[in-house]
Amino acid sequence: MDVVKGKEDEDTPAEFSVEKILDKRTRNGKIEYLLKWKGYNDEDNTWEPEENLDCPDLIISYEAQFQNIPANSGEESDKNKKKNIAEDSRLRGFDRGLEPDKIVGATDASGELMFLMMWKNCKEADLVAARVANARCPEIVIKYYENKKMWYCKPSVIEID
Repeated sequence: MDVVKGKEDEDTPAEFSVEKILDKRTRNGKIEYLLKWKGYNDEDNTWEPEENLDCPDLIISYEAQFQNIPANSGEESDKNKKKNIAEDSRLRGFDRGLEPDKIVGATDASGELMFLMMWKNCKEADLVAARVANARCPEIVIKYYENKKMWYCKPSVIEID
């Protein structure tokens, strides 16, 4: 059953049924899914951590949209899922022979700084290790950082005489 356990009060646990997974994100290194709940409106959709979910078939179906994994592989273990991703032999990043256009984002969720790189004459982006981008297209890396807004600035002290 596709459920997430919650609490209505201290004595009675509530179970909510997941109708559909709408989106996925990573927050603080943990995967969260945006859920549409059965019997509830879209404004009641919530982000829930993966470890709270008990709907493996919906997760596999959602992920299959993006990874060319058959949606009917519900019995597949986590080990096999990781193996399928590792065995993906498609060329990535600079190995595709494309010319970099711009960096549209960055992440360190994998433990290494990665840039989301857009390529000239191509609509598909790739994650590229920052160390590789720094060596292969330093001007694009510099432009990316120059266009970033400052998150923290020391307040400047102005002395008035």
